[in-house]
Amino acid sequence: MILLDSHVLVWLVEGDPRLGDGARGEIERTRDGDWIGVSAITPWEIAMLVEKGRLHLNLEVGAWVERALALPGVDLLPIEPAIAVDSVRLPGAFHPDPADRLIVATARHWPATLLTADGAILKYADAGHLEALDAGQ
Repeated sequence: MILLDSHVLVWLVEGDPRLGDGARGEIERTRDGDWIGVSAITPWEIAMLVEKGRLHLNLEVGAWVERALALPGVDLLPIEPAIAVDSVRLPGAFHPDPADRLIVATARHWPATLLTADGAILKYADAGHLEALDAGQ
C-alpha cells in the first residue's frame, strides 16, 4: 500500500508535472493490486491551503475533494486513536506541523510507503523511521 501526501494527491488530480514518472508508475501499479491511502487530515490540509490562498484548484474545494477521493483505488484512512497518539510520539527529530505528523503516523500505522516530495519527511524516512518514496522522481 502507498499513502499519498497531501501535495501528491493535488499533483495527481491536477496532472501536475512535479509528480515524477516513477511516482506515477508506482501509483498505477498500486491501483492494480493494492490500494492507495489518503489520510483523513489531507482534505483539511488542502482546504486550509485554499482558504489561505496558497493553493488554487480547478473546482470548489469540497467538490474537488469529492472528486479526488472517488479516484479508482483511493481510500480515505481515518485518524484512529493509535495514529493520533503516535503523531505526538514520533521517534527521532521531526518538525511540529500537525498535518505532516498525522500523515507520517498514518503511514507508520498501516504500514504504508509514503509518497511525498517533502524534504523533511524524506530525511525522516532516510533515518529509518518510515518507508517513503520521492514523488518528484
